[in-house]
Amino acid sequence: MKNKGCLGAIIIGGALVVILGIIFFWGKNGYNSFVEKEAVVNNKWANVETVYQKRANLIPNLERTVKSYSKFEQETLTKVIEARSKATSINLNPTNMTEQDLARFQAAQGELSGALSRLMAVVESYPNLKADQQYINFQSEYIAIENSIRSETVYYNAAVKDYNVSIKQFPSNIIANFTNFKEKPSFKADAGAEKAPEVFKE
Repeated sequence: MKNKGCLGAIIIGGALVVILGIIFFWGKNGYNSFVEKEAVVNNKWANVETVYQKRANLIPNLERTVKSYSKFEQETLTKVIEARSKATSINLNPTNMTEQDLARFQAAQGELSGALSRLMAVVESYPNLKADQQYINFQSEYIAIENSIRSETVYYNAAVKDYNVSIKQFPSNIIANFTNFKEKPSFKADAGAEKAPEVFKE
């Protein structure tokens, strides 16, 4: 009887070890998958920040070009400069970014987009400025960067979607909750976001 009891204990113990091993490897693989997907999100966010920074870096040259035309409406240029300052003052960490954080970032960038669009509309009334080579160079770079912004935000949203789905699906959500992996925010489409930036040319 004792031998049967020992044998039963060994079988049960062995089964528990196997089950625990399966749980361990399942948990480890799930955790590592979340880490990899979060790293992709962080990388895509870095790309988003880079293209927005490139756009911000265009503005000092634009400012110098526009200021050379003394009759240009300074208030319009001032609004661009102020919007740039606001947009570049927001630095976010994608690891713990909230919906509110991203909304604030997107709103500031949208404000800069609007200010730049208004400036370019005003430039239409200044033929010499419109034909200035420096301004033409700005237009070319601006439209390329705006296209990059659209692309990079799409890539970021795709990475976020993949990550968010993975941490919400059962049974992976158990690991995500236990290891504190949280849902990440994505960019929301602006009205007219499907359109190319409006750059005025002759």
